[in-house]
Amino acid sequence: MTLTAEHIVLLTDLDGCVPCLRGKVRDLYASGEDALLFVASDRISAFDCILDSGIPRKGQVLTQLSLFWFDRLSEVIANHVITADVDAYPAEFRRFRDQLEGRSMLVHRARMVPVECVVRGYLSGSGWKDYQATGAVCGIRLPAGLRESDRLPEPIFTPATKAESGHDINISLEEMASRVGRDVAVRLRDVSLEIYRRAAAYAESRGIILADSKFEMGFVDDRLVLADEALTPDSSRFWPADAYRPGGPQPSFDKQFVRDYLEQIKWNKQPPAPALPPDVIARTSEKYQEAFRLLTGRELK
Repeated sequence: MTLTAEHIVLLTDLDGCVPCLRGKVRDLYASGEDALLFVASDRISAFDCILDSGIPRKGQVLTQLSLFWFDRLSEVIANHVITADVDAYPAEFRRFRDQLEGRSMLVHRARMVPVECVVRGYLSGSGWKDYQATGAVCGIRLPAGLRESDRLPEPIFTPATKAESGHDINISLEEMASRVGRDVAVRLRDVSLEIYRRAAAYAESRGIILADSKFEMGFVDDRLVLADEALTPDSSRFWPADAYRPGGPQPSFDKQFVRDYLEQIKWNKQPPAPALPPDVIARTSEKYQEAFRLLTGRELK
C-alpha cells in the first residue's frame, strides 16, 4: 500500500492478489469468476491526468456515498453490490482490513453497457458548450437565450461514450440505440431520468443542487443493475443551493480547488502533473467530506 504521511491511499497492495484493473481512482481485484473487489483509492485526476498527490479520505467518500445511494435507489433499480462488510469478504481479502475498511465493496461481475448514461438538469460543462455552438445538447433542442448554469425546463438524457483518450464523447439517443439496441437504450434513458429526479429532489431537500450526473449500468444475468459508483462528487456536479447564481460557473463540491490551482499556475495539462500544495489538498478533502455530511446527514466512517 502506497501511503503518504497523512495516510492517503494512492495504490493498494494486497499481497498475493493481483489487480485485474487499475483505473483513475479504483483498483479492481477478481474474486472467483463471478465477483470483483472494488477499492476506491485517494487518487485524483484533473484534465484527464492522474496526479501524484492524493486527497485524504476521498476513496472513503466515494465508496460510502455510493453505498448510500445504492440503498436509497434500490426500489428504482438493483445494484451490483454483494457486501461492503470486510468480515464477509473472501478469506484472501479479509487480512487487508487496513486498506479495505470503508473504501471497498464486493460486487457482482456485470456485462457493462458501453455507454455512460448522463442526465442533465442544468446547463453546464460540455452541455453548455454544445448549446452555445448549436442551440442543442446531444441533438435535443433547447429554448433560446439560456445562460450557463440555468435550470432546464426538464431534465434531459444525454448519453456519452468513452474516448480512447481525452474526454467522453456526447452522442444522441439514436446513436446509442444503434450501439446497444433500441429497447435497451429506451430502458436506460427512462431509468436514468427516474434516478436523477429522485436524487435531485432529495439533494435539494439537503441544500444541494444536483446539476447533472452520469451513471454506469450493466446486466447481472438478465437483470439491469446500477454499477461502479453512484451520485458522488466524481460522477456528478453538486452545487450549494444557497450560492446558486445562474449566468456563469458555480462553486461545487468536487475537485474545483484542484482545477483552479492547475489553471492558475498555467500547467500545460501534459504529464507529469505538478504536485498540489497542502492547502489545496486539505480544502479539496474538506469539500468531498462536506458533500458526504450534507447528503447523508452523518459523519464519514
